[in-house]
Amino acid sequence: MGCSPPLRRVPPLPLRAVVRPGRRHRNFPLLRGAAAALALALTVSCSAGGSAGMSAPPATTPPATATTAASSAEPGPVTAGINQLRDNYGSHIIAIQLTNTTAVPVTVLGAALTSPLFAETIEWPATPGGIELPPGQPKILPAQLRDPECGLQAAGPGDGVTVKLHLEASTAATAAATVSAADPYGVLGRNNAEMCLAAAAAAVAGIRLDPELVVSADGQSAILGLAITPRNTPGAVNPDSTGTLTINWIDGTTLIGEDPAAPWPRSVSVHTGGVPQHFGLGIRPARCDPHAIADDKVGTLMPLRVSVGGRDGVLKIDAGTLLRGRIYEFITAACGRQ
Repeated sequence: MGCSPPLRRVPPLPLRAVVRPGRRHRNFPLLRGAAAALALALTVSCSAGGSAGMSAPPATTPPATATTAASSAEPGPVTAGINQLRDNYGSHIIAIQLTNTTAVPVTVLGAALTSPLFAETIEWPATPGGIELPPGQPKILPAQLRDPECGLQAAGPGDGVTVKLHLEASTAATAAATVSAADPYGVLGRNNAEMCLAAAAAAVAGIRLDPELVVSADGQSAILGLAITPRNTPGAVNPDSTGTLTINWIDGTTLIGEDPAAPWPRSVSVHTGGVPQHFGLGIRPARCDPHAIADDKVGTLMPLRVSVGGRDGVLKIDAGTLLRGRIYEFITAACGRQ
């Protein structure tokens, strides 16, 4: 069947966006452009079907507005992305970044993220009245990660990640929109790997840093205690655990470096049902510039390179509030004496 002649451009009727009471109504010029683009697309599609060797221009999808696996998600007025602030690394809180793509403010009343890497929905604890997104200005919604699915691996940045939004559409009702979420830095995959590694390690032993810090007489070095307490029964925490953990080596941080006079242990084997072990880690300041402590986010998370349960990775041991303060005091004093 042949194509009809190209459609003539018909001026679109004026459209107005619905906004919250108290805000002035504006014409929505973007919708005019969309109507014109639709007429042009119909013309191109018809031409491509009737001429050999011609094809329509490739479609472009705005970031993070692709459909879900079931092709049920429609592009909406808000796009979504995943990130994580450095000071939330230890607490596994992620940032759901939303951007309003319209020309008028949009109010978000709720946001819920789903990913195959996590067992349950990851929700932003919405405040009463939600949060307003000004046009074109990204805003971050913090959300606590749930239990990881440890039998899966990330297939790609943002693969299978969607965010369901509840948007205020009028004074009487809300509109639901589901958008795919970009994860360009692999935040969900990294957190999944870290949390699964931590769970496998916890099945073998409890690992912590002593709250006390023993500072040398000259104040230039200190001893940081690392305590390892094996579980009494193999598989008591994780039935899939092999009951063996190896600390291959320990990395330094942006604040803490190894003291050559008291080197850090390597190739430490830990077994369920074994005896507790304790190590004194000799530490020195890794840096003494004015911003070392002021800008610190992860300098007191001790990174242990471990192998456990068929996984290899970095197990981060948090110093905790009390020890963190003592490390800051030590670094400040040691740098001041140099």
